[in-house]
Amino acid sequence: MAFHVEGLIAIILFYLAILFVGIWAAWRTKNSRGDGDPREGIIVGGRDIGLLVGAFTMTATWVGGGYINGTAEAVFVSDYGLAWAQAPIGYSLSLIVGGLFFAKPMRSKGYITMLDPFQQIYGKRMGGLLFIPALMGEMFWAAAILSALGATISVIVDININLSVIVSALIAILYTLVGGLYSVAYTDVVQLFCIFFGLWISVPFALRHPAVTDITLTAVEYVYKEPWLGSIQSADVWSWLDSFLLLILGGIPWQAYFQRVLSASSATYAQVLSILAAFGCFMMAVPSVLIGAIGASTDWNETDYGLPDPQMRNQTDMILPIVLQYLCPPYISFFGLGAVSAAVMSSADSSILSASSMFARNIYQLSFRQNASENEIVWVMRITIFVFGASATAMALLAQSIYGLWYLSSDLVYIIIFPQLLCVLFIKGTNTYGSIVGYVFGLFLRISGGEPYLYLQALFCYPGCYADRNGIYLQRFPFKTLSMLASFVANISVSYLVKYLFEKGTLSPKLDFLNAVIAKHSEENMDKTTLVKNDNIILSELAPVKPRTSIALPTTFINKEAISDLDSSPESPELEDKDM
Repeated sequence: MAFHVEGLIAIILFYLAILFVGIWAAWRTKNSRGDGDPREGIIVGGRDIGLLVGAFTMTATWVGGGYINGTAEAVFVSDYGLAWAQAPIGYSLSLIVGGLFFAKPMRSKGYITMLDPFQQIYGKRMGGLLFIPALMGEMFWAAAILSALGATISVIVDININLSVIVSALIAILYTLVGGLYSVAYTDVVQLFCIFFGLWISVPFALRHPAVTDITLTAVEYVYKEPWLGSIQSADVWSWLDSFLLLILGGIPWQAYFQRVLSASSATYAQVLSILAAFGCFMMAVPSVLIGAIGASTDWNETDYGLPDPQMRNQTDMILPIVLQYLCPPYISFFGLGAVSAAVMSSADSSILSASSMFARNIYQLSFRQNASENEIVWVMRITIFVFGASATAMALLAQSIYGLWYLSSDLVYIIIFPQLLCVLFIKGTNTYGSIVGYVFGLFLRISGGEPYLYLQALFCYPGCYADRNGIYLQRFPFKTLSMLASFVANISVSYLVKYLFEKGTLSPKLDFLNAVIAKHSEENMDKTTLVKNDNIILSELAPVKPRTSIALPTTFINKEAISDLDSSPESPELEDKDM
């Protein structure tokens, strides 16, 4: 394969343009905000992200390299097809559910990160424990999308895959370090346009290639491989539903999502931008589906790629860049390369910023350094941005299947964090004891189900399980959803049981070593000074700025006068009651 100087120049120019936009956004914001809270600006963008920019940045966050490459991969693979490409619909529904039920309570209470409500209800230590699966989810996600970029660049430009991943990650880390959420949001707008334009301009050229058979024919008939529409066998229905629910519900409790929700200028905006992003995510998957279908409809022997086809060479995760390289003119494939690069950066920067925000806010500040200054927290964030970015980059070089790693990244979030989020937002009376039991129980059930991707043998063989070629049990039973529900029920049951035993006097107050029942029971008679000494954090720690009330949709592009009026408005009755 020849080294493409033009492609290398194109990708360098693209990276420089993205870096320029990120630095410009940071400079512009600093000049407009003046001496505002630097931590608030980096984590939630000063809570003045408008509807349009918010919808773009949320869409770009989900439409990453794993999203577009993984969707094309699922459609292309013979054993799956479009019927198993669940991510576009799954994550779109996830954004809708999040917008309808979770965005408003999170934004209206003025939280700064997703972990704040956990530490408010369950205490700082439990929030730190929940940080672990949240961090792992973000790191797996970032690694999956960075590996997608490495595969694309190595196919199209033919440069060292490790170098391409490292340079791409460094660019994303650099502008994230400089401007935080502001830089990420504004670069997301540019990147989303690049993704849309780069992929759609490639599809017509690939469709007209002489080696490509009519995709409407290959959708339902066997030509070069099984029809790309795919099918769901009766034995796999429960497994399909399990994965689908994982994508819908497991796509909600992510800091990358709630960071956009909490940065919205109002609770109403937080809901609306989620719905708009759902529509955007679905539409952005269409070209990836077509590219996967084109790959399944191609006689590869009539191309420079030759035989065997990508599936026989175990290169299914590279089907999108392979189609761009061998079925499109070189200058068109470079546009496609820019699309994938944009998709990777738009998600990688969000994951890295999310992980560092949770660590600096919920681990460093609230658990260890409650009196840390704002500048100190900002520097901790900058250091962790670099550390987490480097860690995700290292993991990306070990990825085997983009789609497999993508699913895996949602497992712990779905099984552990989602039921905990339901409890802290909608179930009154749960406490730290129930949270711990639910955490451990859900984790045990998930691990006991095995994981073929990690060659982890299952401890329990649920109904319908079978062994693969490596002797690893594959589960057809929806054990992930079962684990999530078990964690949810365990949290509620243990919480109410422990509360009942303490209130009845069956258990001595001295046994409440976590101060999760007795201390809470007497909170009504405590003043704020006493509450600060407790392990749980109070609302004044969570919301140093007054959350804005909902404003009318006509002020989509941020109305400075309206915002000024809102900032001077009195606090809501809920907040006044909390602080009394």
